[in-house]
Amino acid sequence: MNASPLQPAQAQGTGRDQDGTVLYGGITNRRVTVRDLAKAKQHGERWAMLTAYDALTAGVFDEAGIPVLLVGDSAGNCHLGYETTVPVTMDQMVMLSAAVVRGTKRALVVADLPFGSYQESPAQAMHNAARLLKEAGVQAVKLEGGERSARSIELLVEAGIPVMAHIGLTPQSVHAFGGYPVQGRGDEAAHRLLRDAKAVQQAGAFAVVLEAVPAELAAQVTAQLAIPTVGIGAGVDTDAQVLVWTDFAGMTAGRVPKFVKQYANLRAVLGDAAREFAADVQSGAFPGPEHSFS
Repeated sequence: MNASPLQPAQAQGTGRDQDGTVLYGGITNRRVTVRDLAKAKQHGERWAMLTAYDALTAGVFDEAGIPVLLVGDSAGNCHLGYETTVPVTMDQMVMLSAAVVRGTKRALVVADLPFGSYQESPAQAMHNAARLLKEAGVQAVKLEGGERSARSIELLVEAGIPVMAHIGLTPQSVHAFGGYPVQGRGDEAAHRLLRDAKAVQQAGAFAVVLEAVPAELAAQVTAQLAIPTVGIGAGVDTDAQVLVWTDFAGMTAGRVPKFVKQYANLRAVLGDAAREFAADVQSGAFPGPEHSFS
């Protein structure tokens, strides 16, 4: 029988801490922290991360035991109607992140620094990361880039802000990439990605996302880093896996990336419900006496 994520620690056999807690089963009275993720790496315990952009969805994932929730700038594609993540603003990220924090009690909430909010200078990164912690209440931030972002990561970590890095395919650079190609193919590209991974670790990042990276290369990076790696299109050997929730739940229309596994078909469920509601209204079946006041 599979243990519930919120059942006592003895139901799980990995990631056991000195006080008997594990990442999934033992943390019930506080939020997951970056220290918990570091311990999970040491014990070989894999963990899941999902995106969330509102209090209601975040609450569902939190109750399900997902230990880390990412308020991604992927909200631009998934919820705001943009073609890319580039137009997403700091004000939007603060609003969405605050909603996710309000909807959760246990998950570590990580928020993206959107395009244009940190590339100018480490001081700019510090200012905007502080907004996400002070105004939204998140516990960590994420930013894209390896060696080029190392100084910003250092400054944030020195100031006490946990940072998750993001290398490989970085969606904010979509125009420079000319799309969303796999990164790290070929010896030179692989060496560059490994340098990026080591640079963000050296700068103090507590974890690093590897996106659209060949599985063998991601396994090599994971083996060489002391911090957790979070894969998205990076094979099975990373320490954690992340998916955009609208992709994994079947809300996304049309094609989804190769690395997505759909665990539900909520788009069909909601569509069917909407059509049934419209038909009931048209026929007069809704509202019935049980839905009316006397």
